[in-house]
Amino acid sequence: MIIDTKELFFERINQLYQRKVPFFFLTDYACRQMEVTPLSELSTSAVNFQLPGYIHEASPGTCSESETINSSIPENKSRLSTHRSLEWEKSPISYDTYLTAYNKVQRELQLGNSYLVNLTCSTPVKTNFTLKELYQLGAGKYKLWYRDQFVHFSPEPFIRIDAVTISSFPMKGTIDAMQAGAVDQLIQSDKETAEQFTIVDLIRNDLNQVALQVEVEDFRYVEKLHTNQKDLYTVSSKITGRLRPRFLDRPGDILAAMLPAGSVTGAPKAATCQIIADSETHQRNYYTGVWGCYNGLSLDSCVIIRYLEKSKEGFTFKSGGGITSMSDPKTEYQEMIDKVYVPLY
Repeated sequence: MIIDTKELFFERINQLYQRKVPFFFLTDYACRQMEVTPLSELSTSAVNFQLPGYIHEASPGTCSESETINSSIPENKSRLSTHRSLEWEKSPISYDTYLTAYNKVQRELQLGNSYLVNLTCSTPVKTNFTLKELYQLGAGKYKLWYRDQFVHFSPEPFIRIDAVTISSFPMKGTIDAMQAGAVDQLIQSDKETAEQFTIVDLIRNDLNQVALQVEVEDFRYVEKLHTNQKDLYTVSSKITGRLRPRFLDRPGDILAAMLPAGSVTGAPKAATCQIIADSETHQRNYYTGVWGCYNGLSLDSCVIIRYLEKSKEGFTFKSGGGITSMSDPKTEYQEMIDKVYVPLY
């Protein structure tokens, strides 16, 4: 069901959760385009998704278009084979254009209006694959093909709710895995460390609104991502807490308190969102929004990154990274370009 207002969106999530009705939910970055639909009513001809432990898509040759599958198919395994090689031509904005936006962000940082700003850009892409084919062939911890409007492959969970426990997993820091000593560079970087401290502190504050006993269980763990161009290392942290009594059966209220996701905005959140609006040269749309699934027992969700959308003009990939006062513009520009990939390998 497409939802018209934020209030209805969050309350619909609460209602289905309280009735233990499994559902899918989605919101764009600005909470202007929203959907909450029971899984029993969600057609696989319109929406396909995978997240750890759950798959919603039609099995080739066996399932009807409306069938929901809770499958044991291994994560990151393709259901489709092809003899074509992927063509992937990206046309990023010029460095000068990026630098103009970057300098706006840096001025705000120097004025103390923010400590961390996630600056993002759009990159036109030409490819010989459809969005559906990319979804079927691509690998990702979380992936979604949505009404043939966009596809994405996210390595980053947003929040997970399991009984009384809530967890969040902010991701900050990316490096080319082929660089000499890449992991050491990433872990020892003062800039990346400061960025992770900032975002972990922000997420802790967000979780403290809805949970007690909030703690950082794992700080700055490294994961390797495979892409169609190169392998990357990323850094994340895990933060957990016990839900406050009034939020135990109201995940919509939790989302209302925590959106937009701190890892794709910055800190402090309200001021930084305004800086983003004033500095970025594009509309994020569903990029950096959130989607998730409640399976009747637990709720899992992710941040919509590694995102490719379709318009009349063609395909557009959206990517970016965190900017701090210690950032180097050329490094940040290259990171934005490196993230323009699909995980086919």
